[in-house]
Amino acid sequence: MAGSSLLTLLDDISTLLDDISVMGKVAAKKTAGVLGDDLSLNAQQVSGVKANREIPVVWGVAKGSFLNKLILVPLALIISTWAPWAITPLLMLGGAYLSYEGMEKVVHSLRKDKSEHSPEAREKRLQNLSQQNAAEFEKKKIKGAVRTDFILSAEIVAITLGIVSEAPLLNQVLILSGIAILVTIGVYGIVAGIVKIDDLGLWLKEKSSSLAQGVGGALLAMAPWMMKILTVVGTLAMFLVGGGIIVHGIHALAQLIEGYTSGFSGLSASLLTNLASLLVGMVVGSIVLLAVNLIARVRR
Repeated sequence: MAGSSLLTLLDDISTLLDDISVMGKVAAKKTAGVLGDDLSLNAQQVSGVKANREIPVVWGVAKGSFLNKLILVPLALIISTWAPWAITPLLMLGGAYLSYEGMEKVVHSLRKDKSEHSPEAREKRLQNLSQQNAAEFEKKKIKGAVRTDFILSAEIVAITLGIVSEAPLLNQVLILSGIAILVTIGVYGIVAGIVKIDDLGLWLKEKSSSLAQGVGGALLAMAPWMMKILTVVGTLAMFLVGGGIIVHGIHALAQLIEGYTSGFSGLSASLLTNLASLLVGMVVGSIVLLAVNLIARVRR
């Protein structure tokens, strides 16, 4: 009797693991696009700190990301049970904020480029930089990256929850927790590797092998360009993710875009859909930025 009970238990566990494996793979595929955006965003968010502080900053953001998911996973399960109607509006608010952050970065970049033509402004920036408290700068970087990660994590959790919504509660908890842990370790492990590419290049450059020196020189030459590209890609990702969330939240707009792109091939349709999300993100980001600036002026 005990033997048959044990076999039944093992069979149930095996079935549970198979279900989790299948749904986990589907969830990983569905969230792959958001993971790419998460990677590019966080890589550019932690750039700009001193070389010897890059890994501590990445670790600080990773801890914040774990905390985000520790909050989001149970919160998502509670909301999906008691107030499923609230998930879409909350995600749309997050998408609007992400679009706002992207537009703020664009405006700041344009203003910075213009101010570089002024020697006085350049000198003032250098003085401010020399007097800036490094610890406060790192805290600001970590705080901004964790805030952005919260919105991206919320979308990853929401996508995963949509896939496992019909599964038993135990499966939902295990899959959501597993995806959250794997995503955080994977993304920030790669981010840590990206920000240390220049150090790897310098280490290889000092080797006696000509091959190692050549690879090291290539990495050193590539590192600054990679960070510049990630900065641009990360900002575009803010608009794409933010705009995509808003498009999916407005059913009529999603249908309009889907109807327009239905006559095109797979790749063309995907590009047009992403372009539409990008434009929506930029428009919403501009509106929110304008509203924030107007409120700030009124308060002053």
